[in-house]
Amino acid sequence: MSLLPETIRRVDGLVAEAQLTGRAPALLIGVVRDGALVHLSTAGEHPRPDAELQFRLGSISKTMTAVLVMQERDAGRLALDDPLDRHLPGTPFGALTLRQLLGHASGLQREPDGQWWERAEGVDLPTLLAGVTAEKLAYPPHRGYHYSNLAYGLLGGVLETITGTPWFALLRERILEPLGMRRTTYQATEPFARGYVVHPWHGTLREEPRTDTGAMAPAGQLWATATDLATWAAFLADPAPEVLAAATLTEMCSPVVISDLDSWRGGHGLGLELCRQGDRVYVGHGGSMPGYVAALAVHRPSRTGIVGFANSYGFRAGSIGALGLQVLTTVLDTEPTRTVPWRPATAPPPAEVAELTGRWWWMGQPIDVTWDGGTGHLVTYGRGERMLRFAPEGPDRWRGCSGGEDGEVLTVLRDGSGRAVALDVATFVFTRTPDEAP
Repeated sequence: MSLLPETIRRVDGLVAEAQLTGRAPALLIGVVRDGALVHLSTAGEHPRPDAELQFRLGSISKTMTAVLVMQERDAGRLALDDPLDRHLPGTPFGALTLRQLLGHASGLQREPDGQWWERAEGVDLPTLLAGVTAEKLAYPPHRGYHYSNLAYGLLGGVLETITGTPWFALLRERILEPLGMRRTTYQATEPFARGYVVHPWHGTLREEPRTDTGAMAPAGQLWATATDLATWAAFLADPAPEVLAAATLTEMCSPVVISDLDSWRGGHGLGLELCRQGDRVYVGHGGSMPGYVAALAVHRPSRTGIVGFANSYGFRAGSIGALGLQVLTTVLDTEPTRTVPWRPATAPPPAEVAELTGRWWWMGQPIDVTWDGGTGHLVTYGRGERMLRFAPEGPDRWRGCSGGEDGEVLTVLRDGSGRAVALDVATFVFTRTPDEAP
């Protein structure tokens, strides 16, 4: 499904203006909807950008590292509350947990020892660990949000220790190949955009080095195209179950820490940045490496997202992340997702389910129970919540899978003749008439 002409005009205008005022040699923003790259807006000619031109992802790499960690958790090979020392023995702050590292709530300082790692050739894992001293704790954990690249270098070390496989080989096997992201690579692969610093006074370009960051690669090494990053954005909206369970990705989108205590508009989940604009919450990540900036943001309920690249370090007019969110909000405001039409059921529910439908009461308040034949769910309306869903879990037992009852159990209570007389939802008992005591 393509965007409407007026939406395209507005998006293209935003990108063209940002390239002009931001003085980006090349800039692109792609719009992703329902699993596809539906529009690519480009500006600049150094080089002329397209969907198959590689740029550097920077810290968007962290989102893939986090998914690898969650795969290991789901497989039972680690727990998020494992202390770091369990997997990397001997670190002076081994009591920090993997959850804290993933969510930038560990208190670790931002960078490792030595030169600025993004612009220097990297070191191996033993050398990185040798430079990890007690002084690397910027302040005590649990105090709040503190972004740490070092944390993701250590998480990469955890993955390599557990699996016995180097980080990028694991990434290629577990994520890139299953999702068909063939132009996402460890090093730049032609065609790729050279990265620059733009001189502030006379606008000339200085090309930046393209480094191998070694053990810090899990924090920001990767290169990708708009096509591949759009695939990743679609995954974050609706994950492929062979790569990661949908429930696990939803867990990653839950806040570990709020990064903006003044307005609660920003936070961090398990490897994903969270941004609230109005009633919408976007998930994703920004990225920068010398000569490059990148953006990724997804509105999961509508399966809509943006991807973005520019090949200059910094962005004179604000940030590429802010531009991406402006484009995403523009698309969602002008083209809300289409309402899926109601369709009649092809068959009535089983008798034991049909018996549960209709009106029930709790403390004088009604709740209406209906049947969704497409999903097999009981759907309830009432008690101040628009709709709640319960999935079948066994005879007379249903598990909440939405809203305030997510995870709670609905039990059908029957009398001596086997007739359903009440519904017990987490000890709140609903009866057939408002006169009956629960």
